[in-house]
Amino acid sequence: MSGRALSFGVVAEAYERFRPGYPVELFDMVMAYAGHPVRTALEIGAGTGKATRLFAQRGVMVTATEPDKSMLAELRKHVPGNVRTVQAAFEDLRSSERYGLVYAAAALHWTNPEGRWSRMAALLEPGGVFASFGGPFRLADPAVEEAVHAARAPFLDSDEIPSPDGTPPGHDMQWPGTELQRSEWFTDVQQSTIGRRLSMSARDYVGHLSTISAYLVLPPLAREQVFSEIMQVLPDRVEMTADITVHLARRRYES
Repeated sequence: MSGRALSFGVVAEAYERFRPGYPVELFDMVMAYAGHPVRTALEIGAGTGKATRLFAQRGVMVTATEPDKSMLAELRKHVPGNVRTVQAAFEDLRSSERYGLVYAAAALHWTNPEGRWSRMAALLEPGGVFASFGGPFRLADPAVEEAVHAARAPFLDSDEIPSPDGTPPGHDMQWPGTELQRSEWFTDVQQSTIGRRLSMSARDYVGHLSTISAYLVLPPLAREQVFSEIMQVLPDRVEMTADITVHLARRRYES
């Protein structure tokens, strides 16, 4: 796992404060796809438990895995008592147990592509559901976006994570759906979008940026400078588009 993937622990409290939770619509979408009540789930890269809460509060027995101990400590403050926690990277998971659902919330791109889907399938019951969801936060006002881009440019060209398999942004099926379609282990691959608009103060927007890996790996002085430059071009409140792209797939019975 890369240093960038493990950069979040230093800002675990900020991550909890500034990253939004997930809507019940997402839970309903996953359950409708499953077609029956899901009793057990394994979460990959649980962070501070934003998605953990969505499932655990609705009766799913969640095992939340996360490689960073600071993130896991923050998670334990906020999740129901029925959540089991495991400090481990996805690649290090060794489980004799199989789950009805395995999911990753804005975390799958940190996993090692080599053997990803056979490893995922080994954690799922035959017919079990895999879900991945997340998406970029984007400023809704093009003029504000342009001003922020100009302020950020001396430090970072982009703060978004490129598609891990190079799928162009306009393609009908985005990653990881593209990989799932090619995998012998999965079938019935679906991609959906949950529209989401958020409004926040300029300070909270910069707080959110402070949890994004592209900024976390900058030298501390450069990070302070870029946040200062961005604050200067922001209005008091900013509107965000924060659509959630959801990928769902089913573990084949015969593989």
